[in-house]
Amino acid sequence: MNQPLISVIIPAHNNETTISSSIDSMLVQTYRNLEIIIVDDNSTDRTAEVAEKYSRGYPNVSFHKLPYDDPYRVNRRGRNVNAGYMARNYGLEKSKGEWITFQDADDASLRNRIEAEYILAIRFNSNHVCVQWQKLSLEKIGSGFDFEKALEKESNLVITSDQIKKLGRESKGSLMRILGPFRKYIPFEAKRARIINKLFFGSLDSYPGSGNSPLFKREVIEKVGFRPVDERVWPSFTGRGADRDFNFQVSETFGQSISFKLPLYLWRVEQENDLDYPFHEYLIR
Repeated sequence: MNQPLISVIIPAHNNETTISSSIDSMLVQTYRNLEIIIVDDNSTDRTAEVAEKYSRGYPNVSFHKLPYDDPYRVNRRGRNVNAGYMARNYGLEKSKGEWITFQDADDASLRNRIEAEYILAIRFNSNHVCVQWQKLSLEKIGSGFDFEKALEKESNLVITSDQIKKLGRESKGSLMRILGPFRKYIPFEAKRARIINKLFFGSLDSYPGSGNSPLFKREVIEKVGFRPVDERVWPSFTGRGADRDFNFQVSETFGQSISFKLPLYLWRVEQENDLDYPFHEYLIR
């Protein structure tokens, strides 16, 4: 298989206890032509120290400190609404790959996550692919997933570009459409105010798939990037939603987005994914 360079951007903010698992899961990927770009997003713990050791030990790993910070990172309710968007944009600036993806520093991926995303992007002629998640446990790191067998045996694992575009339209508030770029002049806290928030928020459904780890072609970032909270068209109601906003933006701009109910991403959560098929049967130890 021809393997163009894929850039993996790992934004990290105070992840000293988890970032090693995240990086390790990228180093064992079956897709080998990777550059791994770690961006420290103003951490106050030992995240930078841990990441720098990897950059010294592996030629395809680079480490960067974000040279600026978001003065509005924490909103008045004490919630971090930055959601790593600055670190992701900075990683995009540093990337050289024909394709680009992300890996959160507190999560991990099965060993063939990126290979599966790339194969499916080519097979379905898509410039933007997402997969699904399952609960992270350390013994799963280094495992794979027989995605070809799952696609052959299970039904309804593909979410098409038309379905995603429809969901994006339903999730965009009417005033978001009318105001266009002028929406950024209305603070997010005003947009979520009682009664009028229905004008700014449509459906609050999540983007279908693990929105924090899409694989997309480089051409995408010529028109789409991660936006601060006041500029997001598809934020979450709490003020985060940088990934949700990015993915729906890609779908609306290019119309080639596709998602697969293949749990290749390992998310550090308490509950298991409620996918409606026995996906653990396809896990490869």
